[in-house]
Amino acid sequence: MTIMHTLMQRADSQCELCKAVKNLAIYEVPPTDSADSDKCILVCESCHAQINGDQQLDVNHWRCLNDSMWSQVPAVQIVAWRMLKRLSSENWAQDLLDMLYLDEAMLTWAESGISDESDEATLDSNGAVLQAGDTVTLIKDLEVKGAGFTAKRGTAVRNISLTSNPLHIEGRVNGTRIVLVAKYLKKSN
Repeated sequence: MTIMHTLMQRADSQCELCKAVKNLAIYEVPPTDSADSDKCILVCESCHAQINGDQQLDVNHWRCLNDSMWSQVPAVQIVAWRMLKRLSSENWAQDLLDMLYLDEAMLTWAESGISDESDEATLDSNGAVLQAGDTVTLIKDLEVKGAGFTAKRGTAVRNISLTSNPLHIEGRVNGTRIVLVAKYLKKSN
């Protein structure tokens, strides 16, 4: 049985992301060393072009991930996670990303396929890109060394500044300007 035949059966002859039925093709979910149906998904022409960056992202098209992210097929979950990551500046996409759980092996696979452009970006605990001027919320209590207080979970830090280290941001907590570790922050809406 060919990969295409296997995918057509598995996906009921529909795009596994948006359920379109025309112009379906195999998409190998990178990184992959050999093509097999477990490492591939069936996608429509529009999804394929946007995943590869050949076409500009149509934010509303990807609302389909609200359903497809719950697929039992790991490769579909991986692509859904990656696309939600790319769209994480949209509130609805960030909300879906917050709900999507990938086990450790799947998360490693998902992260290994993300382009290197995010390596230099400052990312919050959910992988959303932080920019100067954003508002973030602490997701855990943090002891502020040298200032003699603990920044409490849930504290909002407004108008943050980025540092030369993409793992840190600067912000004002309790009237004191401090450096915070980005992985303990969540971007606020």
